[in-house]
Amino acid sequence: MCPHAAFNAALGGERCEVVTASEGVTQLPAGRWLGPPDLTDQRLLLSRCDGPTLDVGCGPGRLSAALVARGTVVMGIDVSDVAVMQAIDRGATALRRDVFGPVPALGRWHHVLLADGNVGIGGDPVRLLRRSVELLRKGGTVVVELSAPGTGLRRDRIRLRVQGRMSAPFDWASVGADVVGSLADESGLELLRLDELAGRWVAVLRRPLADPAVQS
Repeated sequence: MCPHAAFNAALGGERCEVVTASEGVTQLPAGRWLGPPDLTDQRLLLSRCDGPTLDVGCGPGRLSAALVARGTVVMGIDVSDVAVMQAIDRGATALRRDVFGPVPALGRWHHVLLADGNVGIGGDPVRLLRRSVELLRKGGTVVVELSAPGTGLRRDRIRLRVQGRMSAPFDWASVGADVVGSLADESGLELLRLDELAGRWVAVLRRPLADPAVQS
């Protein structure tokens, strides 16, 4: 089974487990993604996106649709066709796209939203954050949800399990709040703030207004 098929099954209501070497077996929280944003989503994520926002790994669109309802210009992107259709059904604008492929409005987004641990996409957070710099206008921000302090940087080969069937492995990463500053520095971003609410951690990283000086 390919990972996309397993993820699509989860979005259709099937029980889906995440199997990793470092954390064992956990439940994929698809039910939360299919529901409305909670208070923590609103305070830590949505309130940080007050201009044109690219929601990377938008899933079924709970955050994109909520931003639309607030009058914010937003586009969700996801590699899952089922997720994209669900996001559109909720009133969001969404496209089936890989964040590392062609994306509309390159270099013009005010915010890149990496919620629900999506900073781990591809298993290389620095690569993803550097891609976010390319997507943002100067002074734009990455709003990134993190794991708890003490997690550090963990890279895993993950499988999804649905009805006893295991998906092919794919790369993922977990980024703790304790290492976000160093990853931001490595990616060419500035750490503006780091907040915690109800056990969830979110950082705001800014693309500098001026490009780094070229050393002669």
